[in-house]
Amino acid sequence: MYRFLLTPRWWGINLFAVLAIPVCLFMGSWQLSRFEDRVDSHKEQEQSAERASEATAEPLERLLPVTKQSSGRAARATGTYDIGESLLVPERRLDGKRGFYVLNLLRTDQGKALPVVRGWLPGSADPARVPEPPSGEVTVTGALQPSETRSEASGGPAVPKGQLSVISAAALVNVVPYDVYDGWITQQRSQRPMKPVPPVAPANTGLDADAFQNLGYTAEWFVFAGFVVFMWFRLFRREAELAKDVELGLLPEDPGGPEGQGQAGERPGTPVEPGASGSSDEPDPSDRPAEQAEPAEPAEQAEPAYRS
Repeated sequence: MYRFLLTPRWWGINLFAVLAIPVCLFMGSWQLSRFEDRVDSHKEQEQSAERASEATAEPLERLLPVTKQSSGRAARATGTYDIGESLLVPERRLDGKRGFYVLNLLRTDQGKALPVVRGWLPGSADPARVPEPPSGEVTVTGALQPSETRSEASGGPAVPKGQLSVISAAALVNVVPYDVYDGWITQQRSQRPMKPVPPVAPANTGLDADAFQNLGYTAEWFVFAGFVVFMWFRLFRREAELAKDVELGLLPEDPGGPEGQGQAGERPGTPVEPGASGSSDEPDPSDRPAEQAEPAEPAEQAEPAYRS
């Protein structure tokens, strides 16, 4: 009854199912693991943000370059503020309120400058409201952050002089005449009336839209695996029913063969009733013997004409 499973057609179906199901399960598990990694990184970022103000700061050089693991960790650097280069970063929100960041560059002994976000102020960017940075050599501590990208910026690409749309070394290279670290820190203890800016998770981490996209892909791959199983059982059931009908004599063994071919609209093996199209009792006119033609009558001979 199940001999059809040994046909070449079913060898191909079985091979496809055996390969497709593990692949779908593997891809679904991989997407699920990526979502779980995002959840873990989100928890780590929240914990790092809570510990940023109390954690023991590490030297900046040990945490560079900024990675997903070093982002959000407490870093410290020693140097002097470039008082003449106070920059404002507009269109930044904190606790649902619109405001701006206050950024200053810390010139370190290594010859590079470190962007330091000293705090946040509400309202429009106004240099007159910004308190002066400390003078002389200072040691600054804060949460380390990676350089921002254009897509992460809230403000427009064109900003007035003295302002930045994104905090990155690429944006600062045309603003200051010295090298800048590829990263920045946000102080967790700010001068009043500024408020500290909490660290944020780096791109492609945390529970963002991409994380839930991974969760959607997980469901899709598992659905694909279930669909392959469903289609295999459906085809198997249909073939088994056909094989059973053949064993019971309800269908010929080769319905598509010459003996099983009937007229259009007829099932194979159905007896043809008298009078049906193509089976009339009347003989076909083409089968009748051709009748012999009757001999033609001789034409009357014309009487000879006599001259008078």
